[in-house]
Amino acid sequence: MQNTTNLWLVAGIVLCVIELFLPTQFIVLLLGISAIVVSLISVWLDVFAIQVILWLVISILGVWLLKRFYNANNHKYILTRGDDQEAQTITEIPPGKEGRVLYEGNSWRAKAIDRTQTIAPNETVYVVRREGNTLIVASEKMLKD
Repeated sequence: MQNTTNLWLVAGIVLCVIELFLPTQFIVLLLGISAIVVSLISVWLDVFAIQVILWLVISILGVWLLKRFYNANNHKYILTRGDDQEAQTITEIPPGKEGRVLYEGNSWRAKAIDRTQTIAPNETVYVVRREGNTLIVASEKMLKD
């Protein structure tokens, strides 16, 4: 009983510390907190298999609640607007879908950072980041909202 309590406590602390060095949008932190909760429960609950199932349930519930209540689209996008970050849309970029932009003289696949808004063709956009061969872009309207 004491061994599993210490195991869960150490695992929880390690996972929480990992979140400090590898930001994972609080997923690893939630796994660590779940392990710490299970370490407290393991004092009374002696069966390791049930402890693992309990950890999984608490972790999944925590991640689900985090994703449900944390909406990345509610945050303002902070960009430095240099000429090298501007692109021009070639096609419309529908919500959650891909379109095409002209960036540094080449045509690129692009998605809007706000997956609820449409970006019109021939609109100036700003490159936020790149995911493989796809640029993630924000329109002027998205930056002002």
